[in-house]
Amino acid sequence: MTDPPFGPATAPGFNTLIMRESDRDVSIRLNRPDVRNAIDEEMVDELHAVCDQLDEHPRILSIHGASGIFAAGADIRQLRERGRADALRGINSKLFDRIAALPMPTIAVIDGHALGGGAELAYACDFRIGSPKTRFGNPETGLGIIAGAGATWRLMELVGRPVAKEVLLAGRILDGRESLDVHLLTELVESDELEDAAERLIEKIAKQGDLALQLTKNVMHAPEGSHPVIEQIAQAVLFETDEKHERMTRFLDKKGGKS
Repeated sequence: MTDPPFGPATAPGFNTLIMRESDRDVSIRLNRPDVRNAIDEEMVDELHAVCDQLDEHPRILSIHGASGIFAAGADIRQLRERGRADALRGINSKLFDRIAALPMPTIAVIDGHALGGGAELAYACDFRIGSPKTRFGNPETGLGIIAGAGATWRLMELVGRPVAKEVLLAGRILDGRESLDVHLLTELVESDELEDAAERLIEKIAKQGDLALQLTKNVMHAPEGSHPVIEQIAQAVLFETDEKHERMTRFLDKKGGKS
Protein backbone atom coordinates (compact mmCIF):
# COMPACT_ATOMS: atom_id res chain seq x y z
CA MET A 1 0.00 0.00 0.00
CA THR A 2 1.26 3.48 -0.85
CA ASP A 3 0.84 6.07 1.88
CA PRO A 4 -0.90 9.34 0.96
CA PRO A 5 1.34 12.37 0.50
CA PHE A 6 2.77 13.39 3.83
CA GLY A 7 5.60 15.73 2.99
CA PRO A 8 9.27 15.31 3.83
CA ALA A 9 10.60 14.64 7.30
CA THR A 10 11.47 17.92 8.95
CA ALA A 11 13.73 16.24 11.51
CA PRO A 12 16.35 14.31 9.50
CA GLY A 13 17.69 12.67 12.67
CA PHE A 14 14.56 10.52 12.96
CA ASN A 15 14.83 6.91 11.81
CA THR A 16 11.42 5.58 12.86
CA LEU A 17 9.21 8.63 12.29
CA ILE A 18 8.30 10.92 9.42
CA MET A 19 7.35 14.37 10.65
CA ARG A 20 5.51 17.32 9.13
CA GLU A 21 5.00 20.52 11.08
CA SER A 22 3.55 24.00 10.89
CA ASP A 23 2.79 26.72 13.41
CA ARG A 24 -0.66 25.15 13.84
CA ASP A 25 0.04 21.43 14.09
CA VAL A 26 2.54 18.59 13.96
CA SER A 27 1.84 15.32 12.12
CA ILE A 28 4.02 12.26 12.57
CA ARG A 29 3.91 8.91 10.82
CA LEU A 30 5.17 5.79 12.57
CA ASN A 31 7.51 4.42 9.94
CA ARG A 32 8.79 0.90 10.59
CA PRO A 33 6.71 -0.87 7.92
CA ASP A 34 9.00 -3.91 7.79
CA VAL A 35 7.91 -4.80 11.37
CA ARG A 36 4.35 -3.44 11.09
CA ASN A 37 5.38 -0.20 12.85
CA ALA A 38 6.21 -2.04 16.07
CA ILE A 39 7.19 0.39 18.80
CA ASP A 40 10.83 -0.14 19.79
CA GLU A 41 13.02 1.92 22.13
CA GLU A 42 14.33 4.04 19.27
CA MET A 43 10.78 5.02 18.35
CA VAL A 44 10.04 5.73 22.02
CA ASP A 45 13.05 8.05 22.16
CA GLU A 46 12.03 9.82 18.96
CA LEU A 47 8.46 10.27 20.19
CA HIS A 48 9.87 11.80 23.38
CA ALA A 49 11.79 14.22 21.15
CA VAL A 50 8.52 15.20 19.45
CA CYS A 51 6.97 15.75 22.88
CA ASP A 52 9.94 17.98 23.80
CA GLN A 53 9.08 20.20 20.84
CA LEU A 54 5.38 20.27 21.67
CA ASP A 55 6.02 21.15 25.30
CA GLU A 56 8.19 24.03 24.10
CA HIS A 57 5.83 25.12 21.29
CA PRO A 58 2.33 23.70 21.94
CA ARG A 59 0.51 22.58 18.79
CA ILE A 60 -2.08 19.99 17.79
CA LEU A 61 -0.52 16.55 17.24
CA SER A 62 -1.75 13.86 14.86
CA ILE A 63 -0.19 10.39 14.78
CA HIS A 64 -0.47 8.18 11.68
CA GLY A 65 0.89 4.79 10.66
CA ALA A 66 2.77 3.79 7.52
CA SER A 67 1.74 1.17 4.96
CA GLY A 68 -1.85 0.60 6.02
CA ILE A 69 -1.22 -0.18 9.68
CA PHE A 70 -1.07 1.99 12.78
CA ALA A 71 1.18 -0.10 15.05
CA ALA A 72 1.19 -3.82 15.70
CA GLY A 73 2.38 -3.31 19.27
CA ALA A 74 5.67 -3.15 21.09
CA ASP A 75 8.63 -4.79 19.42
CA ILE A 76 8.32 -8.39 20.66
CA ARG A 77 12.02 -9.10 20.12
CA GLN A 78 12.89 -6.32 22.56
CA LEU A 79 9.97 -7.12 24.86
CA ARG A 80 11.05 -10.75 25.22
CA GLU A 81 14.42 -9.65 26.61
CA ARG A 82 13.05 -7.14 29.12
CA GLY A 83 13.10 -8.00 32.81
CA ARG A 84 11.73 -6.66 36.07
CA ALA A 85 13.88 -3.53 36.04
CA ASP A 86 12.67 -2.66 32.55
CA ALA A 87 9.05 -3.05 33.62
CA LEU A 88 9.64 -0.73 36.57
CA ARG A 89 11.20 1.85 34.23
CA GLY A 90 7.84 2.19 32.50
CA ILE A 91 9.42 2.60 29.06
CA ASN A 92 6.16 2.80 27.11
CA SER A 93 3.85 3.93 29.90
CA LYS A 94 5.88 7.06 30.64
CA LEU A 95 5.80 7.99 26.96
CA PHE A 96 2.05 7.43 26.63
CA ASP A 97 1.42 9.38 29.85
CA ARG A 98 3.43 12.20 28.37
CA ILE A 99 1.47 12.13 25.11
CA ALA A 100 -1.80 12.15 27.07
CA ALA A 101 -0.58 15.20 29.01
CA LEU A 102 0.58 17.24 26.00
CA PRO A 103 -0.73 20.83 26.18
CA MET A 104 -2.81 20.72 22.99
CA PRO A 105 -5.20 18.03 21.71
CA THR A 106 -3.85 14.87 20.08
CA ILE A 107 -5.36 12.70 17.34
CA ALA A 108 -4.59 9.08 16.43
CA VAL A 109 -5.35 8.34 12.77
CA ILE A 110 -5.77 4.58 12.54
CA ASP A 111 -5.90 2.44 9.41
CA GLY A 112 -5.43 -1.26 9.97
CA HIS A 113 -4.24 -2.76 13.23
CA ALA A 114 -3.59 -0.95 16.49
CA LEU A 115 -2.60 -3.79 18.79
CA GLY A 116 -0.88 -3.99 22.15
CA GLY A 117 1.33 -0.96 22.60
CA GLY A 118 -0.08 0.48 19.37
CA ALA A 119 -3.57 0.38 20.86
CA GLU A 120 -2.27 1.92 24.09
CA LEU A 121 -0.68 4.75 22.11
CA ALA A 122 -4.04 5.40 20.46
CA TYR A 123 -5.87 5.22 23.81
CA ALA A 124 -3.55 7.97 25.12
CA CYS A 125 -4.70 10.38 22.41
CA ASP A 126 -7.68 12.71 22.83
CA PHE A 127 -9.32 11.66 19.55
CA ARG A 128 -9.16 8.58 17.34
CA ILE A 129 -10.23 8.50 13.68
CA GLY A 130 -10.41 5.10 11.98
CA SER A 131 -11.49 3.18 8.91
CA PRO A 132 -13.42 -0.07 8.36
CA LYS A 133 -9.98 -1.74 8.38
CA THR A 134 -9.22 -0.51 11.91
CA ARG A 135 -8.64 -3.24 14.47
CA PHE A 136 -8.08 -2.58 18.19
CA GLY A 137 -6.84 -5.31 20.47
CA ASN A 138 -4.66 -6.07 23.49
CA PRO A 139 -3.25 -9.59 23.13
CA GLU A 140 -0.74 -9.20 25.98
CA THR A 141 -2.18 -11.90 28.25
CA GLY A 142 -1.66 -14.39 25.43
CA LEU A 143 2.04 -13.52 25.65
CA GLY A 144 2.14 -14.01 29.41
CA ILE A 145 2.13 -10.32 30.36
CA ILE A 146 -0.41 -7.55 30.98
CA ALA A 147 -1.24 -4.51 28.89
CA GLY A 148 0.98 -2.46 31.14
CA ALA A 149 1.15 0.92 29.40
CA GLY A 150 -2.26 2.31 30.23
CA ALA A 151 -4.82 -0.02 28.66
CA THR A 152 -5.98 -1.50 31.97
CA TRP A 153 -7.41 1.86 33.02
CA ARG A 154 -7.57 4.06 29.91
CA LEU A 155 -9.63 1.58 27.93
CA MET A 156 -12.17 1.31 30.76
CA GLU A 157 -12.48 5.10 30.82
CA LEU A 158 -13.07 5.13 27.06
CA VAL A 159 -15.45 2.19 26.51
CA GLY A 160 -16.58 1.07 29.96
CA ARG A 161 -15.65 -1.91 32.10
CA PRO A 162 -17.61 -4.68 30.30
CA VAL A 163 -16.12 -4.02 26.84
CA ALA A 164 -12.66 -3.41 28.31
CA LYS A 165 -12.81 -6.81 30.04
CA GLU A 166 -13.69 -8.50 26.75
CA VAL A 167 -10.65 -6.91 25.09
CA LEU A 168 -8.17 -7.30 27.95
CA LEU A 169 -9.26 -10.64 29.42
CA ALA A 170 -10.81 -12.53 26.50
CA GLY A 171 -8.83 -11.23 23.52
CA ARG A 172 -11.71 -9.52 21.73
CA ILE A 173 -10.66 -7.53 18.68
CA LEU A 174 -12.79 -4.46 17.96
CA ASP A 175 -13.23 -3.63 14.28
CA GLY A 176 -13.86 -0.13 12.99
CA ARG A 177 -17.66 -0.22 13.24
CA GLU A 178 -17.59 -1.75 16.73
CA SER A 179 -15.02 0.82 17.84
CA LEU A 180 -17.27 3.63 16.62
CA ASP A 181 -20.30 2.09 18.34
CA VAL A 182 -18.52 2.02 21.73
CA HIS A 183 -17.12 5.55 21.15
CA LEU A 184 -13.52 4.39 20.98
CA LEU A 185 -13.43 6.05 17.55
CA THR A 186 -14.48 9.65 17.08
CA GLU A 187 -15.16 9.14 13.37
CA LEU A 188 -15.17 6.28 10.87
CA VAL A 189 -14.24 6.99 7.24
CA GLU A 190 -12.82 5.04 4.32
CA SER A 191 -9.06 4.52 4.33
CA ASP A 192 -8.46 7.01 1.53
CA GLU A 193 -10.42 9.66 3.46
CA LEU A 194 -8.47 9.42 6.72
CA GLU A 195 -6.04 12.24 5.99
CA ASP A 196 -8.88 14.59 5.02
CA ALA A 197 -10.87 13.64 8.12
CA ALA A 198 -7.85 14.35 10.32
CA GLU A 199 -7.37 17.71 8.62
CA ARG A 200 -11.02 18.63 9.21
CA LEU A 201 -10.72 17.83 12.89
CA ILE A 202 -7.46 19.77 13.16
CA GLU A 203 -9.15 22.76 11.55
CA LYS A 204 -12.05 22.57 14.03
CA ILE A 205 -9.67 22.42 16.98
CA ALA A 206 -7.47 25.19 15.58
CA LYS A 207 -10.44 27.59 15.54
CA GLN A 208 -10.61 27.46 19.33
CA GLY A 209 -8.56 29.64 21.65
CA ASP A 210 -5.13 28.10 22.27
CA LEU A 211 -4.94 28.90 25.98
CA ALA A 212 -8.59 27.95 26.48
CA LEU A 213 -7.87 24.56 24.88
CA GLN A 214 -4.81 23.99 27.03
CA LEU A 215 -6.53 24.90 30.27
CA THR A 216 -9.65 22.91 29.40
CA LYS A 217 -7.51 19.83 28.78
CA ASN A 218 -5.64 20.39 32.05
CA VAL A 219 -8.89 20.76 34.00
CA MET A 220 -10.33 17.61 32.41
CA HIS A 221 -7.24 15.67 33.53
CA ALA A 222 -7.18 17.17 37.01
CA PRO A 223 -7.38 14.78 39.99
CA GLU A 224 -10.77 13.88 41.37
CA GLY A 225 -11.76 16.26 44.13
CA SER A 226 -9.99 19.29 42.65
CA HIS A 227 -13.18 20.62 41.04
CA PRO A 228 -14.69 23.20 41.02
CA VAL A 229 -11.76 25.16 42.44
CA ILE A 230 -9.43 24.33 39.57
CA GLU A 231 -12.11 25.35 37.05
CA GLN A 232 -12.53 28.68 38.79
CA ILE A 233 -8.79 29.32 38.75
CA ALA A 234 -8.53 28.42 35.05
CA GLN A 235 -11.48 30.67 34.25
CA ALA A 236 -9.95 33.50 36.27
CA VAL A 237 -6.82 33.28 34.14
CA LEU A 238 -8.79 33.23 30.89
CA PHE A 239 -11.06 36.13 31.93
CA GLU A 240 -7.98 38.38 32.03
CA THR A 241 -6.63 37.52 28.55
CA ASP A 242 -6.74 39.74 25.50
CA GLU A 243 -7.88 36.75 23.43
CA LYS A 244 -11.04 36.33 25.51
CA HIS A 245 -11.94 40.00 25.05
CA GLU A 246 -11.17 39.95 21.32
CA ARG A 247 -13.11 36.74 20.64
CA MET A 248 -16.16 37.91 22.57
CA THR A 249 -16.06 41.29 20.86
CA ARG A 250 -15.97 39.61 17.43
CA PHE A 251 -18.89 37.41 18.47
CA LEU A 252 -20.96 40.37 19.59
CA ASP A 253 -20.10 42.32 16.44
CA LYS A 254 -21.41 39.44 14.31
CA LYS A 255 -24.58 39.33 16.38
CA GLY A 256 -25.10 43.06 16.07
CA GLY A 257 -24.26 43.68 19.70
CA LYS A 258 -26.79 41.14 21.00
CA SER A 259 -25.67 38.44 23.40
